[in-house]
Parts: sequence; C-alpha cells; structure tokens
Amino acid sequence: MKDERHNKRLRLLIARLNKERKKQAKQIDILCNDLIAAQKQFLKALKVIGFAANFYEAIAGLTDPNELLATAGNLIKEQIRDVNVAFFLLQPNSFELHIFESDQPIDLEDRRIENFFTTELVDEIAKSNRLCTIDDMLGMGLAGNPRCIEKVAAVGLPLNHHGCSLGFVLLYRASQRPFTFDELKSIDQISPGLTRSIAACCDLVHST
Repeated sequence: MKDERHNKRLRLLIARLNKERKKQAKQIDILCNDLIAAQKQFLKALKVIGFAANFYEAIAGLTDPNELLATAGNLIKEQIRDVNVAFFLLQPNSFELHIFESDQPIDLEDRRIENFFTTELVDEIAKSNRLCTIDDMLGMGLAGNPRCIEKVAAVGLPLNHHGCSLGFVLLYRASQRPFTFDELKSIDQISPGLTRSIAACCDLVHST
C-alpha cells in the first residue's frame, strides 16, 4: 500500500515535470523565433542604412545636375533589381525628364510610360507630399493605353525641399514584380538628402 502511494506520487511528479518541460520548450521555441525575426529585421535595417551611407557618399560634392541624377539613378538601380528610374523636375509651366532604364526595359507598345505624364499631373504628384501608387496617379489624371499601364508596377516619390516642390522620382518595372516594403523604404531613406542635393545644384545653376 505504501509502495502504491509512493508510485502514484512519483507518477504525478513525473507528469508535472513533463508538462513543465513541454511548456518551457514551447517558450524557448517562441523566444528563438523572436530572436531570429529580430535578427532578420536588424539585418534589413542595416542594409538600408548601408545603402543610404553609400548613396550620400557618392553624391556628396556633385554640383552638376545631370551628373547628380545619373549617379542617383544608377545607385537606385543597383539597390532595386530590374527597376527603371525617371526624374521629373518641375520648371516654370513645364518639367524636365531624366530617364535611367534597367537592362530589361519594359515594352509598352512604343508608348513609354513617361509619355503619359502631363505638366499638371507632374505638378500634382510633386505636391502630394506622399508616396503615390499607380492607382493614386490614375486618380490624379494619369491617362494612357490601359494595356500599357497594366504592364507596370510604378510608384512616385515627391521631392520636397523647405515646402518647395522640386518634382518627383518615378520607379517602375514589370507588374509581375510589385515593389516591396523594404525596397520602398530604401528609397524613402535617401529622399531627403537627394532632394537637398538637387535643390543645391539647381540654385548653383541659376546663380551662374
């Protein structure tokens, strides 16, 4: 009888220990997954910071607007795979267009997406003060062959400096590969410095 009670207590103790062990194992799994996720996020953030640092180092001291935009366009293409980059810079009653294509340009049936932008649309995107998706741009008046527009994923990033709208950067590529959050974050990270550099170049050109 005594041995039976002892064995029962032992079985209960073992069951309790096994339950605690499973609980601890589950907590350890959750902790490990959290650590792995945190490490991935840290590496992504580090990559964005590294890109921004290299970007600012490359454009530092550039005073020629064309050289600045060419350097910026090439760096963006290196960061984001198969992307096309176009800079729309506002001018009095018009705009300047600077294009930097990827190695895999998009066939838009002889109608480039840049041709669908009017001065009014460029001005509205530039003054929107937010990242504009293709749907946003369509709502603002982007008009063109629907079959052409459906072939691309596009976003417009305004360039605003001290309340003044300089224009915007258009990124676009095949719609089968929409832009990811991390890709857009990389570009958003360099936007302030790029805008300041463009403004400084423009001021220098106008003063000479």
